[in-house]
Order: sequence, then C-alpha cells, then structure tokens
Amino acid sequence: MRSLPFSCCGQVVYGFSRSLTANFPEQVVDSLPADISTGIYYGWASVGSGAVHKMVVSIGWNTYYKSVKKSMESHIIHTFKEVFYGEILDVAIVGYLRPENNFDCLESLISAIQGDIEEAKKQLDLPEHLKFLSSS
Repeated sequence: MRSLPFSCCGQVVYGFSRSLTANFPEQVVDSLPADISTGIYYGWASVGSGAVHKMVVSIGWNTYYKSVKKSMESHIIHTFKEVFYGEILDVAIVGYLRPENNFDCLESLISAIQGDIEEAKKQLDLPEHLKFLSSS
C-alpha cells in the first residue's frame, strides 16, 4: 500500500458498544486513501494532548456483526482512567497485519484480536516503526 504510513485525526465517536475501541466519524472513514483496503493495521495513537501509544486499527465492515457501514475502530494498547468520547484521536498507521475475516464464533474473533494486539506490539518495537513514534 503506497499510502502507508498514513496519518489521520478525528473526534472520537460512539461506536457499536461491543468493545473497547475508539471509533472515527464517517467523514474520516470516507476520506481514507483508495489503496488502504479493509483489514487490520497497526501504528501509533494519541488522544487529545496525551501520550502516544501503540494501537491496532480495524478498517472495514465487521463481518462477524454484519455491519452495513464501513468503520474505522482503533484499539489503543493502554489503559485509560476515563472515557474520551469527543476528544481528538490522532493515529499514524504504519503497517498491515491481515485482511478482514469473518469468524464463526465470538471466541474465534476474540482470539484473533488478541493475536493482532500481540503481533502489533512486536512490530511496533522494530526500529523501522519506532522512528514514527518520535515524529508522532
């Protein structure tokens, strides 16, 4: 994907309330470059003027839940003390993990998400991805 790394920002909006993700509004999703396909990516994220943290982001249709609208949901690998709806979320997407998949059960989806998080942590510790941390 020629558009990677790719940065964007937007106000955190309420999603489907199924998981602990920071959701981007439709206009951010609609403005993604055409060569950013649906799937699972990793990168860096900050909320408001806070610190930068590792993150995984899902771009797509959430086929397990049969969503009818494309979404962009960021899972920031950090425990926040309070909710941050309405805050500005800045992300730098630096790598691609896998295509969007459909899962036959919730346990399989959860297992895949956990694997994505662990792989993102490893990838983001590599020098070629750490360099984006200092420019975030």
